[in-house]
Amino acid sequence: MTRTTCGRTASGCACVMALLLTACNSMPDRDPAYAGVRPATPVSASEVTGGIYHASSSIVLYEDQRARRVGDILIIKLVESTNAVKSAGTTTKKENAVEIINPNLFGTTVQWDARSNAPLANTTNLNLSANLNSSSNFKGDGGSSQKNSLSGSVSVNVIEVLPNGNLVVRGEKLIGINQGHEFVRLAGVVRTQDIQPDNSVLSTQVADAKISYGGKGALADSNSNGWLGRFFLSPWWPF
Repeated sequence: MTRTTCGRTASGCACVMALLLTACNSMPDRDPAYAGVRPATPVSASEVTGGIYHASSSIVLYEDQRARRVGDILIIKLVESTNAVKSAGTTTKKENAVEIINPNLFGTTVQWDARSNAPLANTTNLNLSANLNSSSNFKGDGGSSQKNSLSGSVSVNVIEVLPNGNLVVRGEKLIGINQGHEFVRLAGVVRTQDIQPDNSVLSTQVADAKISYGGKGALADSNSNGWLGRFFLSPWWPF
């Protein structure tokens, strides 16, 4: 291999490594399902012809900053906290005992001689008595506990105003930290009565809420099992 060929190979490898590192550090694409919407272009009011008040005027004398139109921004304060505990225990025990007494025939206990198999009296070889005993025990215990907590805030867009005045909102926040990226996604329905004067609402007051929190990158990959480990932990592994 000539020096020129080696140089081209090294340059190609360096370019590939640079592309891979750039792809790892680049911000991931946003999920279209949580994309915001732009507000509708307001319709210009017709020219006032000299009257003090005009019916088509869009001037609002008293108005707060709370979201109420498509495209407005609303702040969702995340105050999620769940704690679930479940336990189960089962204990069963069963015992059986059967005893068959050797019967008397003509006032004499029936017994057999093991050598001739003939009924003989006053022998101690074999008889018809029997004892049967059985016992079974089972004990099972199970327990499960799960605790989750999520705090913070995320800004969402109003994408639809329902006929009853409720607001359909959705939004996504992407955060790039060192070699990883984290995202918070939220979608749901908000009542205008629950919106605070600072244009915020608690996540516990969001109906039909879908909240996702996750991450991508080197740190997230180090905390996940490989495909072979996931196979051994899956129901497909019979042992």
